[in-house]
Amino acid sequence: MRLTVTGAMLTATAALICCSAMAWAQERKAILGPAVFDWNAMTAVRNGTGEVRSIVKQPTATLDELEMHVTTLNPGVASHPPHRHPNEELVIIDRGTVETLSNGQWKRVGPGSVIFNASNSLHALRNVGSTPAQYHVINWKSATTPAH
Repeated sequence: MRLTVTGAMLTATAALICCSAMAWAQERKAILGPAVFDWNAMTAVRNGTGEVRSIVKQPTATLDELEMHVTTLNPGVASHPPHRHPNEELVIIDRGTVETLSNGQWKRVGPGSVIFNASNSLHALRNVGSTPAQYHVINWKSATTPAH
């Protein structure tokens, strides 16, 4: 009788572990493999400062999360107030003239410029030109990304 109870308990425990693992796997997004993101297939979503085209936000083989988007920022506005976040981020200026807060200083840059926002560094970006500025944002989280 004791073996039957123990066996039933083990079976129930195994079923619970299996169900928990399946729920975790379903909650976690699929690993991003080779991909091509066609500009013409991206939907521009207007917001209070311009528009954004979301590209991807999911794990890769080496990253917990890769997030990419393209922002078009109206003249004379900032994307948001200076802020910081634990993930690292690249910003590649496609067109227009922007100022970026980097390492405590505002720096003016234009097309082809690349901005690296280090983990938890205070940063911001504003369009100081007379035409829309457009830039590509690539940020990522890995196992070593700080919690805050």
